[in-house]
Amino acid sequence: MITWNDFSKIDLRTGTIIRAEEFPEARKPAIQVWIDFGELGIKKSSAQITDAYLPNQLIGKQIIAVVNFPPKQIGPFMSECLLLGCVGDEQGVILLTPDKAVRNGLKIA
Repeated sequence: MITWNDFSKIDLRTGTIIRAEEFPEARKPAIQVWIDFGELGIKKSSAQITDAYLPNQLIGKQIIAVVNFPPKQIGPFMSECLLLGCVGDEQGVILLTPDKAVRNGLKIA
């Protein structure tokens, strides 16, 4: 069990994917994405979502991500945030998205 204080340390924000590319250098199949988080700026991520998405299907998609993890080097790519998704179904990872369009950078509470 975690406490509310533990949960409050996680900075979850809304963002819109503005660029997505295949990531052939990744050890596990992945897509490189660039996400606009409004006043937080643009952050990059490597996402293992190739079972459910092609790069061109991601452009303009609003997502939820953790933005306060330290950057992580993944091959030649620096990942700066973590996209959130549902894991475990035969469809692969399905991204979490707001059910209505919202401003980029809004905090999830």
